Amino acid sequence: MPYPENIPSIKDMLNLPAGELAQLPVELLAALQGELDHAAKQLKSASAKFSTALEVRYATRAAEARRACGKDTGTVRLVDGDYTVVADLPKRVDWDQEKLAQIAANIADSGEDPTEFIDTKLSVSERKYGALPEAWRKGFEPARTVKVGTLKVILEPNEART
Repeated sequence: MPYPENIPSIKDMLNLPAGELAQLPVELLAALQGELDHAAKQLKSASAKFSTALEVRYATRAAEARRACGKDTGTVRLVDGDYTVVADLPKRVDWDQEKLAQIAANIADSGEDPTEFIDTKLSVSERKYGALPEAWRKGFEPARTVKVGTLKVILEPNEART
């Protein structure tokens, strides 16, 4: 594929093995990256509009169906023609950590085990870990596991040098 007359499309890219794709000139890779970014933005926008349209169409019926079942959240099923519409309104619960810690202390003070009711997850922020004296950090190391995420590579044109 000569450049720039025949920049590969996203469809072309999907049909190329990763090894061949990796061998394309950097200018073509950058062009493909731009196409993918543009397509991702379009897809995100179209998905948001479509979700809003489904909400406009079904939110009221779903809320009525939930009320009829005596619930504020959860999944209800509606029939629309030959389709079953599954409308899920998830429950999101946040707990006030200070109040919950006080409740746990009250439970412990009464002689009960708060871990029967309350889950606790201990963690140390990386910023705080890095600020610890080295001797202390060594004490934390057996409890610390570092995992790496997925490599993300972005091609950016160099700024024009004057």
